[in-house]
Amino acid sequence: MAKISASQVKELRDKTGVGMMDAKKALVATEGDFEKAIDFLREKGMAKAAKKSDRIAAEGLANVIISGNSAVIVEVNAETDFVAQNAQFKDLVKHIGEVILDKKPADVEAALKVATDKGTLNDDLIEATQVIGEKISLRRFELVTKEDGDNFGAYLHMGGSIASLVVLEGADEATAKDVAMHVAAINPTFVTREQVPAEQVAHEKEVLTEEAKNEGKPEKIIEKMVTGRLNKYFAEITLDDQDFVKDSDQTVGKYVASKNGSVKSFVRYEVGEGMEKKQEDFAADVMSQIK
Repeated sequence: MAKISASQVKELRDKTGVGMMDAKKALVATEGDFEKAIDFLREKGMAKAAKKSDRIAAEGLANVIISGNSAVIVEVNAETDFVAQNAQFKDLVKHIGEVILDKKPADVEAALKVATDKGTLNDDLIEATQVIGEKISLRRFELVTKEDGDNFGAYLHMGGSIASLVVLEGADEATAKDVAMHVAAINPTFVTREQVPAEQVAHEKEVLTEEAKNEGKPEKIIEKMVTGRLNKYFAEITLDDQDFVKDSDQTVGKYVASKNGSVKSFVRYEVGEGMEKKQEDFAADVMSQIK
């Protein structure tokens, strides 16, 4: 039997909201497999579908630069929020975005080799690191293009802690910006339900079916229940099916359609997502200075 640690139990409790003993029981039953433990709890009707949200950690800013039919969304990291909010760092993030949009490198490695007034973009980052006193790094970027009849929409939350970039076919810039704001706030995973991988849908359907069976529902209504819950699942993860953040009486898809458009794509960056933050032990740090 797999050994289950207290930290595993705590993580599962935090993720699902169940009690300590239920969390431990689920981990024991699934030999410590975290994802299977979540499914186990859901099938028992003890936890809702867990959204996979990576822990937010590293500081920095995300930004969007648009020029004509091209745009770029970029994330640049610093070590502290204090540095991320100073004017020099903000100017650097803007500069990096402009360079990438102009030269259109294939990836981060290629971007760092792009020529600039100081040598290369990597040299710019090295200089910024030396001047600011913290490690500054280009984490990621995505170049996006549109057709003449399309519209870009961009939105920055809290000055760049979250950035979103959308492309609408038709509609107008105001509508595109509204959708970008929705994307920043609600964090969809796909544009339409057709984009959700078949295996992901099949897995969700299987979990929902077991959940309904464990609730003691009659076989003849389980399929109808699963269909309803699957639609709710799509409404959580697909942009077109989500309730529009500025008008919950209509979905995003219907809102955009009312403006004679449709959503083609979106990109959303949340600074530090998926990265571990360095844990500071301030007490120990102070004590070390005293010794």
